[in-house]
Amino acid sequence: MRVIRAYVRIIDAVNLRLGRVVMYGIFVMVAVLLWSSVSKTFFLPSLWTLETAQFAMVAYYMLGGPYSLQLGSNVRMDLFYHNWSDRRKAWFDAVTVLFLLFYLGVLLYGGLGSTAYSLGYWGDQPLAFFAGLATGAEEIGRVERSPTAWRPVMWPIKVVMCTGVLLMLLQALSEFFKDIARLRGVEL
Repeated sequence: MRVIRAYVRIIDAVNLRLGRVVMYGIFVMVAVLLWSSVSKTFFLPSLWTLETAQFAMVAYYMLGGPYSLQLGSNVRMDLFYHNWSDRRKAWFDAVTVLFLLFYLGVLLYGGLGSTAYSLGYWGDQPLAFFAGLATGAEEIGRVERSPTAWRPVMWPIKVVMCTGVLLMLLQALSEFFKDIARLRGVEL
């Protein structure tokens, strides 16, 4: 129980701090879009603004998701849920979070494959590719670029996306542990 309590405390602290920092990322996106409007009106249009705003929104959304899950501010169909007892809510959440964990695991595996592809790996074993990168047995190939006129490399935003999915997976596991503890009458 001590290990689970430490896990919940660490994951919640990481996602709380990261979420509070990332929530200011909306201002980055607004600044980029404001510059886009100004440059299109008074100067030559900038090629980089739209994709930079999209990348900022992806980072905002993916890295802020675990914080949202932790606060319970995620969207849910609340037809019956609000009338249930805390114990029944914990039971229902503990069961449904298992589906979320499965979905996030599949999403993370696909994201790792896409990230490996963006680093020039053409095979079908992305985990082996990343292990090979860490040991020096693999090397980065031809990097994927966006097909737009600006042509930024894609791997940094894919790494951010994988990081966000991993943090969401860890936070969902933390929520699962909290629900099980509530069912047992223990607070974490």
